[in-house]
Amino acid sequence: MSHDSRTAPRICPLCEATCGLTLTIEGTTVTNARGDHDDIFSRGFVCPKGASFGGLDADPDRLRTPLVRGADGELRDASWDEAFDLVAARIPALTEAHGPQAVGVVLGNPNVHTMAGSLYPPLLLGALRTRNVFTASTLDQMPKHVSSGLLFGDPNAIPVPDLDRTGHLLLIGANPLESNGSLCTAPDFPGRLRALRRRGGTLTVVDPRRTRTARLADRHVPIRPGADALLLAAIAHTLLAEKLADPGALAEHLEGLDELAAALHDFTPEAVAPACDVEAGTITVLARELAAAPTAAVYGRIGSCTVEHGTLASWLVDVLNILSGNLDRPGGALFPLSATARAPRPAAPGKGFALGRWASRVSGHPEAKGELPIAALAEEIDTPGDDRIRALLVLAANPVLSAPDGDRLDAALSGGLDFMVSVDPYLNETSRHADVVLPPPPPSQSAHFDFAFNSFAVRNQVRYTRAPVPLEEGRMDESEIHARLILAVSGTHGTPPAAVDDLAVTTALTRAGAPAELAGELTGDSGPERRLDLMLRLGPYGLTLERLLAHPHGIDLGPLRPRLPEVLRTRSGRVELLPAPIAADLPRLRRALGGRPAPLVLVGRRHLRSNNSWMHNVGSLTGGSNVCTLQVHPDDADRLGVVDGATVRIASSGGAIEAPAEITDTVRSGVVSLPHGWGHSRPGTRMAVAAAHPGANVNQLLDGTLLDPLSGTAVLNAIPVSVTPAP
Repeated sequence: MSHDSRTAPRICPLCEATCGLTLTIEGTTVTNARGDHDDIFSRGFVCPKGASFGGLDADPDRLRTPLVRGADGELRDASWDEAFDLVAARIPALTEAHGPQAVGVVLGNPNVHTMAGSLYPPLLLGALRTRNVFTASTLDQMPKHVSSGLLFGDPNAIPVPDLDRTGHLLLIGANPLESNGSLCTAPDFPGRLRALRRRGGTLTVVDPRRTRTARLADRHVPIRPGADALLLAAIAHTLLAEKLADPGALAEHLEGLDELAAALHDFTPEAVAPACDVEAGTITVLARELAAAPTAAVYGRIGSCTVEHGTLASWLVDVLNILSGNLDRPGGALFPLSATARAPRPAAPGKGFALGRWASRVSGHPEAKGELPIAALAEEIDTPGDDRIRALLVLAANPVLSAPDGDRLDAALSGGLDFMVSVDPYLNETSRHADVVLPPPPPSQSAHFDFAFNSFAVRNQVRYTRAPVPLEEGRMDESEIHARLILAVSGTHGTPPAAVDDLAVTTALTRAGAPAELAGELTGDSGPERRLDLMLRLGPYGLTLERLLAHPHGIDLGPLRPRLPEVLRTRSGRVELLPAPIAADLPRLRRALGGRPAPLVLVGRRHLRSNNSWMHNVGSLTGGSNVCTLQVHPDDADRLGVVDGATVRIASSGGAIEAPAEITDTVRSGVVSLPHGWGHSRPGTRMAVAAAHPGANVNQLLDGTLLDPLSGTAVLNAIPVSVTPAP
């Protein structure tokens, strides 16, 4: 270490595990990143993404100044004032001429990895008053929000498995050894699973692929893709039919138990087995083991969400936790309580959760949690008519690669918009269409607090790290970018950005019924810090920013604890086991019992050294297993005439792509697998590493018409395909 080297703590912003890092910094350059052994949550764990922090931070392709499209149609460097002047001139004029629905907003998943991306988008949406809101949730987790909303009355009340105390864990559609967990914030998820095994617990993994997680398990159940809800329904049926269901203390908070038994009557293990390709006896054993375990938790993730019955599968995960008596119980599945959550309120009936309060203009897709399916974005731009989207604000999203039918969306962004703004550090496949690109600084120059992920953490804790490197000259803090964007679109351009934070503080105090004088007591060096201080003070632990800063490696707030009935916000004030929208969708699942499975279906897969499209430009993370190959079972390869390493053509009803074949028995016969987020081959981007390893865009196989009807989530898994040697 040179004489000008120093170390600084930093929470990793690159996946949901939120591990603590120790950065080595020479001057203003991050030269090394390792796990922070003093971090109260991650205890020194680090994955390859976290170890690559310095490479991502110093990526030479990151934009350093705003870009503005000139009269010649080309993007050029511009000043911050010029960029925001242009936004202020165009967006308010468009909304005045065509109404607020003429503007659409797209939010990508990197937003929840930054303070600014968590704090400011709600204010932006309030300023725009548009219902055309699209996020990455309808490519990932919306089924869980919808099922939680219907069960508990709050779409953000999502129970997580109590990994450190459970004795039996059933994972379905989840591969946390590669993903590091999702909607379950757990640093060192692999170590926690190994600890479960060491203390005599049982791990069961249901997945059509023999993933690294499946290889660690006591039992791997290679289910037919897309049949997750059927399997879960049969397990629930068995618990009820064999009188193994025992909600225990939950019983007094439940509504609809008898109706649930009747609704699941037809989903016997024998009826479900052919559709799942799982033996009836195995299904029965899964149910009996779940019931017999002293403590147990069922956890499902993206593989069970991004399928035709994703919301039903997400609902059934919690139904199983309820029927086995493990919801809201130590060692089961509990509701975290983050330090910035609203202080617990007395248990009482609430407003409940409603779906379909409005619908998309073209196809009539119902909203869910205030969002429309991102698969419908292209048609909302390129279909003529009143309220057509004419301007688009894209915040940290790359839907040309991440959403279905990127070709159509690519064309819509190119020729169907009057104006587009991107907040993005890269000129990627989506932001290349923008008229204004506003680049946030690298993560070393930003403070970090996990507003979203602490709400899904397997242990209550709180951590905050200030920016370890000062803001580089010519850069703008991401929070100021968002604040100035809000002012520009709301017609108050030129107002000091601090006014946005002041308004947020005043609004929060009013909603909480707190005295206005509290605003004067807040500390912090910036608007976001003052807002964080306020949320901590109003939160359930009575913390302050000052106290948090005195603990640079975090404050442990203890294990998860039971929280029912305080979290319930249903109209009945109880857990509503069989909500009307769920009951209305069950006949569709029942029809799947008699369906004829396609001979070959496609599923996605996660890579440990990747996080969708936005980390493919880091050289140290390329190669190895982080490649875009089509995994094919040897039996299928022989039948199809496919040779390992040779290029194959994958076709579906939505399109066709080509990728190299990887022959492996880690996928079951009848299943092929291609990772998500690739396809970096379009012109006009500035991502040299990604362009050198472009891969194929799996979402181009989808035309965007197949959605889970309750959540609007795109069906990305169990897609029928054909595979042939490329000509």
